[in-house]
Amino acid sequence: MSEPGAPPAADTTPAEAELRDAILAGDRAAFTELYEQHAEKVWNYAYRLTGSWSQADDLLSVVFLTAWRRRRDLRLVGGSALPWLYVVTGNVCRRERRGMARFLKARLRLLTPAAPDHADRVVERDAAAARLAQVLAAVDRLPRALREAVQLCLLGGASAEDAAQILGITVHSVQSRLSRARARLHQSVPEE
Repeated sequence: MSEPGAPPAADTTPAEAELRDAILAGDRAAFTELYEQHAEKVWNYAYRLTGSWSQADDLLSVVFLTAWRRRRDLRLVGGSALPWLYVVTGNVCRRERRGMARFLKARLRLLTPAAPDHADRVVERDAAAARLAQVLAAVDRLPRALREAVQLCLLGGASAEDAAQILGITVHSVQSRLSRARARLHQSVPEE
């Protein structure tokens, strides 16, 4: 504080110094005047930091809300509060970016399925082996003609034409045997 009649301090102009003192005392009208003086410059700086009009609008609001909350830290540099507001803008912008990065990482973790547990794979493999044993046992119980068709085509991967040639029957007979075998297998080994 300067004495009445004394020249203002070298780093402050009377208008900004008085404005700062009023803001420190909690004067909302003085803060509104500070906003009106510097809002456009702060918005432009926020836009240069983000490259987005909407983010600059959001940052402007957050910067001045933060400035009001931290008004006890308000410093004049070269007689202006603008450099201090630029520092607040930079800090708010970095905080917002870190928050967005944390949000995106958390979202990615939530959307990415967890690696399957080894125990789950063992259980699945055991269940598949038990299911295969059931199916093979059911195939062994089929009549010989149906069993041969299943073993050649379904288990061995042979085409119906190849199986017909091997068995000495027509392709239609192989397809008929496979159809009957599938029906019996569905009855004896229910689907899970």
